[in-house]
Amino acid sequence: MKKIFNIRLILFILPVFMFTCDDQLDEQQELVVIADDIDYSSADGALGALVGAYQKFNDIGWEQIPLLSVRGDDVNAGGLGDQQGFADTDNYVYDNNFWMYNVFFENWAQDILQITAQIEQLEKFRAAGVDSDLIDQYVAECRVLRGFVTLELSRMFGDVYKIETTDQTQIEVLPKDELMVWISDEMDQSIPYLLDIAPNQRVDLPGGITKYTGLTVKAMANLEVGNYQNVADATGEIINSNRFQLFDDYYHLFKTDGKLANENIMEIQYSDFGQASGENVSHLFAFYGPENWTAAVSEAGSGWGFYEPSFKFIKFMLDRGETVRLETSVLFTDRGIAELQTDPNYATLPSWISNTTRDGDIINDYTRAYFSSGKHYLPSIELTPGRTDYGTNKNYTVIRYSEVLLMYAEALTRGASGSAGSADSAVNEVRNRAGLDNLSGVTSDQVMDEKFAELGMEWGIRFYDMVRLGETEELSYDGRVFTMDKAFLPYPQAQLDQSYILNDYYQNQND
Repeated sequence: MKKIFNIRLILFILPVFMFTCDDQLDEQQELVVIADDIDYSSADGALGALVGAYQKFNDIGWEQIPLLSVRGDDVNAGGLGDQQGFADTDNYVYDNNFWMYNVFFENWAQDILQITAQIEQLEKFRAAGVDSDLIDQYVAECRVLRGFVTLELSRMFGDVYKIETTDQTQIEVLPKDELMVWISDEMDQSIPYLLDIAPNQRVDLPGGITKYTGLTVKAMANLEVGNYQNVADATGEIINSNRFQLFDDYYHLFKTDGKLANENIMEIQYSDFGQASGENVSHLFAFYGPENWTAAVSEAGSGWGFYEPSFKFIKFMLDRGETVRLETSVLFTDRGIAELQTDPNYATLPSWISNTTRDGDIINDYTRAYFSSGKHYLPSIELTPGRTDYGTNKNYTVIRYSEVLLMYAEALTRGASGSAGSADSAVNEVRNRAGLDNLSGVTSDQVMDEKFAELGMEWGIRFYDMVRLGETEELSYDGRVFTMDKAFLPYPQAQLDQSYILNDYYQNQND
C-alpha cells in the first residue's frame, strides 16, 4: 500500500491527563484511530482530546530544535562528535540520508496529522452534545498549534504538506509562500474563538494557547512573506492588549523563575513535581550543555557539548556593550576566552566574563566546543534535590513577547503603519530591559541587530530572518559560504521513498 507516513495515527483522549501511545509500524493500514469506549458526550473527554494535541507537540525530541537552529550565525554545532551530519548541516552541506532530517520531517508531519485527527474527534464531541462554544475554542487551539508546527516545518524544508484532514486523498504539498497565507487565514478563523487572556492566566490549562498565541503565529507567517501591514496589525493588537510585560530579569527568564512568565506567549512545560524521584516530565537539555563542568551541586550531570554560541555572536555582543544578555546566552570556558583574546580587538575583555557562572557552576574546558548555550542552562543549584540530569525541570520557551515587540518594530521600519506606538518605543522597551540606552529613528538594520542580540540561540530565529531577507553575507562567516539555494534542507530520502504525495510533488518540481 502507498504510504504518506509510516506511523500509526493514535487518538489521544486524556480525561485524567495521562496517555499511552503505540508507535509501532503498521504495514496494513496507514492511519489507525484507536477510539474504543469514548464517551463523546463528556466535556472532560473533549478536554482530553485537546490535551492530546498539546501532548503530541510537547513530546518534541532532543535533536529537533537544534537542527532547526544550527544554521544561524549565532550558533555552531559542537565538533569532534558522532553526529557529523549535524556539523555538516551547520556548514550548509546537506545529506538527505542523515537520520536527523528524517526524524524531524516525519515527527513534525506526524504532529500535524495527529493534531488534525484530534480536531476531527472534537467534532464528534460537538455532535454528541458537548457545548459548541467549548468545542469551537478547543478546535481553534488545535488549529493554532497545527499552524505553528506547519510554519516551522516549512521554514526548514520549504514546500511541505498542508493537512486539514486525515483523508489522505485531500492532503497536498504547497509552496512555502502559499502555506504562509494558509496559516494566516487559519489564524484569522481561529482567533475569534480563543480566550482573550494571557496564556499564564488560563485556569484550565495554564500556559495554553490563547488569542495572543494565534495573533503571534499570524504575525510570524506574514513576516515570512513580507506582508508587513499584517504583521503590524497582529503584533499591534497584542501590544495594545496590555496583557504582556517583559520579565524584569533577563537572566532568570530562562531559569525556573521564568516558568509561565507573563512574557511567554508559548512554552513547553516540564516538571519533576518537586520530588527527588518518581515521575519526571522533562526535555533532554544535555545536548546543549557543556561536556565538562564542576557544578556547584557536585552530583549534577553535565551535557554533551553539541550546541555552541559562535565567536561572531559573542563579538557582536561585546561590540554593543551587552552584559546581561551576553551572560545569559553564553557559558564561557577558559579555552574559549583565550581563543577570543587572540583577536587583538578583544584582547581585553570585561572583567565579569568568566568560566564560572553567577550561580557557581564552573564550565571547564572540553574539546567539542569553546562555549555552551546559556539559554538552555539551568544552574545546578536550581535542580530539585535528588535530580541530577542536566537542565531537568526547565521549561522550553517557544515564543516571547520581546519577539512580538521586535516584529512590530520591523514591520513599521519596512513601511507598515502601526497602532501601538512607534518602532522606537518597541525597540527601546527591549533595550531598556537589557540595560542599554534608547535609540531614536530606529532603522530596519537596527531592529535586526536587536533581534540578533535578544533572540540568539532561540529556535533558529536568526537564520530564518536572514534567509527571508536574502542576507547571504551574514550567514557566510568563519569559512562558511551561504547561498540561497541552501535555504531549505532537502527532503529526506526515506520520506520520498514512503510518501507518494511528497514524491510526486518532488518529481514534478524537478522534471
